[in-house]
Order: sequence, then structure tokens, then C-alpha cells
Amino acid sequence: MENLKRYLSVAFLVLGCMMPVSAQNIVGLLKKVGAAIDSMSVSGLDSRYIESPAKPWQVIVKGNVNQSVLSMNTNGNIAGFDYVARPYLKTEPSQYVGLWAGYRGYGLGYTVNVGGDDGSYFTFGATGGAYGVNVRLHRFENDHPNFNLQSAIIPEESKDAWERVKLIDPIKMHTVIADGYYLFNGKRFSYAAAYDQSVIQKRSAGSLMAGAMYYYGSIDYASNYNGDLVYVMRGLGRVKLWQGSVGIGYAYNWVPVRGLLINAMAMPMITFVNKIKVYSYSTNVEELMTEPWFLDEAEEMTDEEWDQWFYERVRIEPKGNKLFNSGMRVNFDARLSVTYNFSNWFVNAYGQFNNFRYKHSANYGHMNDWFINASIGVRL
Repeated sequence: MENLKRYLSVAFLVLGCMMPVSAQNIVGLLKKVGAAIDSMSVSGLDSRYIESPAKPWQVIVKGNVNQSVLSMNTNGNIAGFDYVARPYLKTEPSQYVGLWAGYRGYGLGYTVNVGGDDGSYFTFGATGGAYGVNVRLHRFENDHPNFNLQSAIIPEESKDAWERVKLIDPIKMHTVIADGYYLFNGKRFSYAAAYDQSVIQKRSAGSLMAGAMYYYGSIDYASNYNGDLVYVMRGLGRVKLWQGSVGIGYAYNWVPVRGLLINAMAMPMITFVNKIKVYSYSTNVEELMTEPWFLDEAEEMTDEEWDQWFYERVRIEPKGNKLFNSGMRVNFDARLSVTYNFSNWFVNAYGQFNNFRYKHSANYGHMNDWFINASIGVRL
């Protein structure tokens, strides 16, 4: 026991001596990293066009509105009958608030939902003089989507009801968008000035830019409570999308008056990775709808009685999944931003629109994702 106490005393003494050294090393390393970032942020810039603020930190309070739209089209033949199904899923615009903090354009952000769907955003950004990388992760649930189901399964008089559907088990959506760019005129044009305010654009300038984008999307509503939805979607209960794209576009920073910056960017993109994985399910909806008891009693049931009867009995079972390669497609990325700088403060509003298309045999469609962001920030 005495030896153990002695060893522990020595260990604590050594650790106590090392801690100040480690803290000093960490502080020294952070200073070196900060100096390197400071150097990169001004390297090669024309100071007549771009100003690097003396205060390197940005703290930004953000508000965000976004919406996702999935359109699917399929044609086929079942039991000798041709059919056309064009399901269209559109979430209501949702509102988020959050915080972003960064050093010279290198930072992290997190936002939470305050209206619409139930979800959250996580963002990462890294911008330099002639390059930038941004990652946006979005998870949310939606129990009141807008469906436009042009399917032979649904009678014409019932289609309006599907546009006002409220789900017991919400649709779960998850998207990841990662994009990077390179500016051919990074000396006089700054993308960071318009989108993270780590520098200030003093005079108007534009630039040709090359970009790459990765997109992943997952939509899942496969549950017993959504058995009727799975049925009218021809057994489709879950979809995953992967896309990788490259493109050439143009961006312009217009400075009409001191402190005010208006940016517009447009980039057509060629999608060379374009995969969709679909998960199919069988349901007992048709059997339930043709039960003799149901046929005799349905007309006298209230909506509440119908819901209870149906959702206690409906079931889905997985049948398998298929992965399709859609081949090369043309997609589009567009952004617009307005920024005003005053003293150490700045306000900004910007929007982004992404369009992702897929096609395989008689199945094709698209997913649109847009958001509008408004923020106020301070440099520290």
C-alpha cells in the first residue's frame, strides 16, 4: 500500500508538471494555426477589391426557411392493365433559428426547428481566397406533406383529400449536401464576402468558377400506420438518392455603394454519379378494403371509427430493394445573396436552389431543395 501511494504521488507530480507545458503547447499551436489562416486569407488578394477585417472572428445569428420537393413518375402494366403513377411530395416551408461561429471563414453552425417540420441543420464551412468547401446536413420529419397522386388506384373524387393528408407516423427525411468550388479570379472576387462575411468586397468584380457537389437524400415513410400511402405509391416505402456532380459557372459581386454587396451565382452541372435505391413493400390494404364486414359497415362509420378500425389492422411487409444507375444528367445550382456591412456588424440574406434529377427505364423524377437564410453578425 505504501508503494502504491508513493507511485500515485509521483504520477500526480509528473502530471502536474506536464499540464502547464501541454497548455502552453496547445496555445502555441493555436496561435500558429491562426497565423497560417490569417496569411492564407490575404494571400494573393488585391486590396483595392477585397479587404480582410482586423477582427478575425465572426459570430452570426441565423434564421432559415427551407422546403424539399420530391417528384416521381412511373409507367407500367399490372395484370394486363397499363397504369401511370405520378406521386408528388412537397413539405411545407419550415423555419429554423441558430448560431454560426467561425475564424476567417472557417466555422460551424447549428440550427433548430421553430415551425413546420421537426428537425435540425448542421453546417460546416471553410473558405479561402480562391476556394471554399461547405457541408449542410439536414434531418427532419414531416407529418403533413402535400401529395399530388395521379394514380389509377385513387378515385378522382378522393385526390383532393390526399393533398391535405396528415400522417400518424411522419415521413423521415435526411439530406446531405457538400459542395466545393475554385475561383479563377480569386484575386479580385470573393465568394466568402457574400456568404460568410469573413472578408469585405470593396469594388465590383466577377469570376468564372469550377465546382463539385455531392448529394445524398433519404425519404422513409415505411410503417404500418402509412400502409395506405405505401399502397397508393405502388408499394414504394423508402427511397435513397446519391449524386455526384461537377460544373462550370459564373458568379458576380456587385457593390453599388460602400458597404452593400449583391452576389449572384449560377452553375450548370453534369451529374456523373446518379444512383437511386428503392425499397418495396407489400400491404394488406386491398384485402381490408374488400372484407365483407367492412363493405357492410363502412358507410355508417365516422372518420374516427374508420381510422381506428383501419390502422389497427393495416400491415406492410418488406419485399426487397433495387439499386438503379440513372446515368449522366444535367442539374443546376443557383444562389443569390445580399450583404450590408457597417462598423464591425453585418446583415445578410441569401438563398440557394438545387435541382437533382434521376431516370431509369420508365421511372424518372427529380428532387428540389431550396432554402432562404437571413442573419446578423458581428466581428470580434
